[in-house]
Amino acid sequence: MKKIEKNRLRPGRIECIGGASVRKITLLLTIFSACALAISASAAKTDNLNFKPHFVFKDRNGKTVSAPIVDEYQTKKLVYPAAKVDPRVSPKLMRAATIAQERANAHSKSRCWHYVKEALLASGVVDERPKTAFAKQAADELVSKYGFKKLPIRDPFQAPLGSVLVYNARGSAGHVEIRTKNGFVSDFRSKTPSKRPLIGVYAKG
Repeated sequence: MKKIEKNRLRPGRIECIGGASVRKITLLLTIFSACALAISASAAKTDNLNFKPHFVFKDRNGKTVSAPIVDEYQTKKLVYPAAKVDPRVSPKLMRAATIAQERANAHSKSRCWHYVKEALLASGVVDERPKTAFAKQAADELVSKYGFKKLPIRDPFQAPLGSVLVYNARGSAGHVEIRTKNGFVSDFRSKTPSKRPLIGVYAKG
């Protein structure tokens, strides 16, 4: 009788152990499936982020080519060198740069020499208004009549604060501007110098 009772208990224990094993396997399969779905979703999202639309067109030989469409602009800004203060340059010229900056427009009105003349006069750099008509004539007049000297500088960005830059131009009046701390000014403000041929950089002490 005892043997029979023992045999009756064994199936129950096996069944219990088997049930626990099934539950563990089911739980593991569920976790594995969830991880697989998460990885698939992440991969799909990555593919969507890396996908870039292309513009398809035909070149002059009739061949079909494509190019990626740029939908983002470069965030890095160009940084231009700031003007240095030269102790040999008159503080009045630096004041002229400030006056010209305050009076300048956002865009050119083709009156660069007029605005520079007014700034030089208002700051006391010159005691009378220069009389030449064309901007490219400013160099000779500033040197011969107002005590300016030509500096040994060919790079406009290296011009000291307050110096006057004069440019030539074939068939036109040329251009003249004053070096400011962060750019150049005449009748308008600019972060970059004129692209015309530079006659010279001028200043006085």
